[in-house]
Amino acid sequence: MKRTTIFIVMLLAAITVSAQRQQKSLSILGDSYSTFENYLQPDSNFVWYFQGKHENTDVTHVEQTWWSLLLKKTGMKLCQNNSFSGSTISSTGYRKEDYSQRSFCRRLWNLGCPDVIIVLGATNDSWAGSPIGEYKYEDWTPQDLYTFRPAMAYMLYHLKNRYPNTELYFVMNNELKEEITSSCRELCARYGVKFIQLEGIDKINGHPSIKGMQQIADQVYSNLSTLTDKQSK
Repeated sequence: MKRTTIFIVMLLAAITVSAQRQQKSLSILGDSYSTFENYLQPDSNFVWYFQGKHENTDVTHVEQTWWSLLLKKTGMKLCQNNSFSGSTISSTGYRKEDYSQRSFCRRLWNLGCPDVIIVLGATNDSWAGSPIGEYKYEDWTPQDLYTFRPAMAYMLYHLKNRYPNTELYFVMNNELKEEITSSCRELCARYGVKFIQLEGIDKINGHPSIKGMQQIADQVYSNLSTLTDKQSK
């Protein structure tokens, strides 16, 4: 009996370790849509969503965020959430201010060692009216990154090369300028990055509500075909 008990304990431990090894990890590179108080790295990043009542949104708990809902649906764990409220992919922000220190191009280097990366961005480039620029695929200068197309290309190129064994997805917000949306679609196709176009997201003050967060989670989940096939079995 004692030997049987020991065997069962060892077997359960082995199964637990195996499950942990198979569990995928997710990192997020985002803007306000992906922020939540006390869940960002680095923690100095600006936040839109906070714990408790907030006059700008009905999202008051981290479990209501799109990425928390996605983790629950897939069984993934969070590696790192490097999202920054108000940030642009390019270095040009609101009122033409220099956003290079908070840009996606600056933050892409700090995402940990995930199995999956989801980028949800370009919203602020569209809202701020960042210069669109011309397509440029190599030899980027710091000045190039003040326009959107070169910055988007720079970001995708370096994400692909810095995280070569990672599943990479770019999630595109709805209701943005067509030149921003079409540029993202074209550049994702060029770099072989999976492109997910959001549709009909419910928003309060331009940001996903509780309903909108669920819609984002559902739409992203439905496009993670290779991932969800593995995680749901």
